[in-house]
Amino acid sequence: MKQIMGYSDKISVRPGEAIRFMVSCEKASSYKARLVRIIHGDTNPEGPGYKEQAVKSEFDGTYKGRKQAIFAGSCAVIPSHPAFDKLSSFSVQAMVWPTTPEKGRQTILSHCDAKSGAGFIFGLDESGGLALALSDGTGKTEEVRAGKPMLSREWYFVAASYNAVSGEVCLYQKPMVPYAKVDTSARVEGTVTIKPRNENGAPVVIAAHPVRMSDGRERTSAHYNGKIDRPILASRVLSRLEMEQLRSGGPPASLHAALVGLWDFSKEITTERIIDVSPNRHHGETLNLPARAMTGWNWTGEEMCWKHKPEQYGAIHFHDDDLYDAGWDTDFTFTVPAGLRSGLYAAHVATEDDEDFIPFVVKPERGKATSKLVFVVPTASYMAYANEHMATDATLAELLTGRLATLQATDVFLHEHREYGYSCYDTHADGSGVCYSSRLRPILTMRPKYQSWLGGKGSSLWQMNADTHITDWLEALKFDYDCITDEDLHFEGYEAIAPYRVFMTSTHHEYWSKQMWDALDAFKKAGGRLIYAGANAWYWRIAYHQTKPGVIEVRRAEGGIRAWAAEPGEYYHSFTGEYGGLWRRQGLAPQKMAGTGFSAQGFDLSSYYRRTKDSFDSRASFIFEGVGKDELIGNFGLIGGGAAGLEVDRADRLLGTPPNALVLASSENHTPVYMVVLEEILINAPGLCGGESDLVRADLVFYETPSGGAVFATSSIAWAGSLSHNNYDNNVSRITANVVKRFLDERPF
Repeated sequence: MKQIMGYSDKISVRPGEAIRFMVSCEKASSYKARLVRIIHGDTNPEGPGYKEQAVKSEFDGTYKGRKQAIFAGSCAVIPSHPAFDKLSSFSVQAMVWPTTPEKGRQTILSHCDAKSGAGFIFGLDESGGLALALSDGTGKTEEVRAGKPMLSREWYFVAASYNAVSGEVCLYQKPMVPYAKVDTSARVEGTVTIKPRNENGAPVVIAAHPVRMSDGRERTSAHYNGKIDRPILASRVLSRLEMEQLRSGGPPASLHAALVGLWDFSKEITTERIIDVSPNRHHGETLNLPARAMTGWNWTGEEMCWKHKPEQYGAIHFHDDDLYDAGWDTDFTFTVPAGLRSGLYAAHVATEDDEDFIPFVVKPERGKATSKLVFVVPTASYMAYANEHMATDATLAELLTGRLATLQATDVFLHEHREYGYSCYDTHADGSGVCYSSRLRPILTMRPKYQSWLGGKGSSLWQMNADTHITDWLEALKFDYDCITDEDLHFEGYEAIAPYRVFMTSTHHEYWSKQMWDALDAFKKAGGRLIYAGANAWYWRIAYHQTKPGVIEVRRAEGGIRAWAAEPGEYYHSFTGEYGGLWRRQGLAPQKMAGTGFSAQGFDLSSYYRRTKDSFDSRASFIFEGVGKDELIGNFGLIGGGAAGLEVDRADRLLGTPPNALVLASSENHTPVYMVVLEEILINAPGLCGGESDLVRADLVFYETPSGGAVFATSSIAWAGSLSHNNYDNNVSRITANVVKRFLDERPF
């Protein structure tokens, strides 16, 4: 069981900038903190082993331990207002699409005091049917129930009214699509003796209601799973006709005086604001990033882009396990001193029986590169995989790897503590895909020493620790380099990489925004040199939130290897309105950027490359200096035993590989566990795995660009795992070093 963990408010900092660290201890009363520079995060005993450099810092020392909790679940909050407190008789209604009606009590809309419960809660009862609960704040509560559970993933009109004079309550539960022999509609009339106390100073909360914790803090509870569209609150009993008028369109003038709030979620979709279109303008804000740009109850399917028909995208999908910011208190702060070398660092925090590393990147001062080579740390990809649960949740995990999944302590902890949030490879508790991922929480899979469940022959081979095979090699061969993150590339654009001659990717730079793509494209066009040191890059298009830091969005649209598929009509990013899915589907296949693109994947054994006739072209002679003409390239390594493995890319002229590209070597002899990627398959047929299909291969590619630059692609995630073999004296290391040296040379190609 994890005993200590933390996170930081930033993922990269420059000299003079401050970064905050938040830490939680399960039991320990104290912990120690220090600064380390991460060189090699892989603990595989067959390799160089874990390497770090201790760096003296202002935060080195002992700190008081305390447990900090995470409260997941999304909702929307409208700040308290006298209009809410003046409610006597009232009506409340909404369009809802519940996804877990069987899960127990869930709130649709509430106005109740967190401590006493005074007010009302409109939502689902234990059976999954509609209910209205009224409380006077003295502990007395009465509830009227529809008595019929709703169907999952069906649209309903739901409403309730309360008459303060007579005590009469009416409930309406109407499915939008009727089914023969299935009747989930209900109209219930009842009378209560209680008078709910709405003079409670409470906010209106949508998709949850406030509660008082034992420590005195207020949180939200009974989070609703599913979509809510067009919630409305009125200050009198509305007739059924009036409710229908409010549901179907703009409120008629005759109802303006009765409206307290009419929240139209199709407004300002790219923000976290929710807009009240009633004359009262009781605007609010969502918490914990529920999914926006969701198809509403009136979506016809005739328009797939929410920007073109926003009125049909008036739904927000709330989840009881959404999480944006863990919200922990700060334990210590670090201001980066001048002269601290650029690189991958971590705040190391440790108790007597556990430790954690909180990684971050130190960048050089703005505009003052300290090297001609920049290694770009793929933090967007780390976030996409953050705290993934594939080992415990994915039914195909063991078939994909060809072996039993080996669970690490981190995997077990994340399985048992879902409040730490999900990756974009997971599904929410209601089965919907996770399209947002934040770094403002402990990301326990983004740690040195973390051993991925994908381990097999070679451990810690996925994402960050595989990338430290590259930083370790750069250090061992004494190549100077700077580090930045792809978040920097997104927000700073071409300026972030303009001072450099060589751009070196990670092993698995999969997730790219348009801003990132444009920056690297401009770098290439300006004569920059690109070393693509991995595979399956430029695959998924992502968006960063425009105002909230540290969160990305992925819409898994048509095509691609997907852990889940976006619902029809929900392919466009809510953060920006851009079409999501594969870059390839948008005319920008990876072959157009690096000459090769994702072709196959397999997670058992890696293989080797065999040189082709192109490798003997004089243009490529510098690459193979010191390499024999008959040598198998990379028939060794820490990742699956070879340099060609996990995910592999190939050249393809039809997808954009330049006509002047040289295919220097290709891998062969992959196992049947390796399968061709889905986007290549038009008709399912035999012959799509290793040993059968020519598409299952990694191509080593080199080509020059018109402005004197060049591109070199290794096309394999496993390539970097072979760099350290035989004390860094091997043909994979030699080829990579030859490329780096020539690419650093200012002579144009």
